[in-house]
Amino acid sequence: MRRPVKNRNIAGPDIKFNSVRVEKFINSVMWDGKKSTARKVVYDAFDIIKEKAKVENPLEVFETAIRNVGPAMEIRSRRVGGANYQVPREVRPERKQGLAFRWILLAARGGKGKPMAEKLATELMSAANNEGSAIKKKDDTHRMAESNKAFAHFAW
Repeated sequence: MRRPVKNRNIAGPDIKFNSVRVEKFINSVMWDGKKSTARKVVYDAFDIIKEKAKVENPLEVFETAIRNVGPAMEIRSRRVGGANYQVPREVRPERKQGLAFRWILLAARGGKGKPMAEKLATELMSAANNEGSAIKKKDDTHRMAESNKAFAHFAW
């Protein structure tokens, strides 16, 4: 059992959409403390999504993408009697969101030759449609957890 986290900094809602999740995503995009740059990238990506996907609210595409990318199961190493076992575990909601953010940004940053806002918009739209690099990463994680199901009895 994990001990409770004390004095956690809680991000406030963002300016444009009044969403805490978007503000956390902006914080994940941010490098070197340049929050205004990260905010511009995310909002530009939302504008591109609005334009390309022909949706009224790009926040729905964003929420769907995060929901689709977040893994339900992952594997954790557990040492039992001199041997290491890959034990499948359920993923807590905060970690699920964090992994989804990380995988989407990793996939977006992996592309070359386009502005970050375009790459991010493309990755979010493809994740919302259950395709793309971030979804592949989630599927790989689930496949690993499934193949190590035999060691589930080692869960702590």
